[in-house]
Amino acid sequence: MSSITAASMAFPASTYGKQLPNIDAAWYQRSRRFAGITTGRVAYVECGRGQVALFLHGFPLNGFQWRGVIARLATHRRCIAPDFMALGFTETAETHEIAPVTQADMLAEFLDALKIKDVDIIANDTGGEVAQLFLTRHLGRTRTLLLTNCDVSTNSPPPSFKPVLAAAQKGVLADSFNRLLADRTLARSPKGLGPFYMDPSSLTDEAIEYYFSPLVSSALRKAQLNHFAASFAENPLVSIQPALKRSQVPVRIVWGASDTTFDVTWADWLDKTFPRSCGVRRVPGAKLFFPERRIAGGF
Repeated sequence: MSSITAASMAFPASTYGKQLPNIDAAWYQRSRRFAGITTGRVAYVECGRGQVALFLHGFPLNGFQWRGVIARLATHRRCIAPDFMALGFTETAETHEIAPVTQADMLAEFLDALKIKDVDIIANDTGGEVAQLFLTRHLGRTRTLLLTNCDVSTNSPPPSFKPVLAAAQKGVLADSFNRLLADRTLARSPKGLGPFYMDPSSLTDEAIEYYFSPLVSSALRKAQLNHFAASFAENPLVSIQPALKRSQVPVRIVWGASDTTFDVTWADWLDKTFPRSCGVRRVPGAKLFFPERRIAGGF
């Protein structure tokens, strides 16, 4: 059974043209499939028909971040949300280098495995960094690009990421997710992911479980998470600025205006850098992970 057929069975034909029923963790678990590539297996979900919309998630989240958007957009597009290497349920060989650049190359191989030529990309946080790298490294495969709060130019990693980077370099970052998984209140607090949400209570127990469990599921997964986070010490975005300035891909920027990790000045930088930018939409009060629960109209 093809993945498109499976997705069509998940939601009856009568739902097309309407917003789909709520997508939850149980749906993700039932719908999860894997695409084999040279370095392992990429976990992803897909739903809908038409041109492909590829959703790239943030750190330390996974494709579950996009459940609300997919429920709305799958009536119009074939929505695909993969998990990055070292995050979510993607399985990666122990010897493979995991960094933003190799994530971009993984996506190209992933799309080849699904026989997909080009995509519309919607990206957030680290996913936005990977999207910029994918656009410049794999020319002709990005039809359009929608960037939300993410790494930009010299703000990668952002200053607030320094404690996370230090913990990753010491090999202890993954252990912190064990603590967040065990204490859901801590996970929503300023010591967890609370500062990145408009309303930390929207980070549900279900989401905490789905995000953090795979990160600490084995010694290998812990090591890969530490390795990936430590790779952020090297900023690959400055070197691709000339390529971004030459790009003819249409770009739309939707930015949470209350995010202190990636403030709105970086949205303006992107708007000025991409020749075919369609402008910046500021979302009042929104923080880094606003795409998870809030759908901003007018994309």
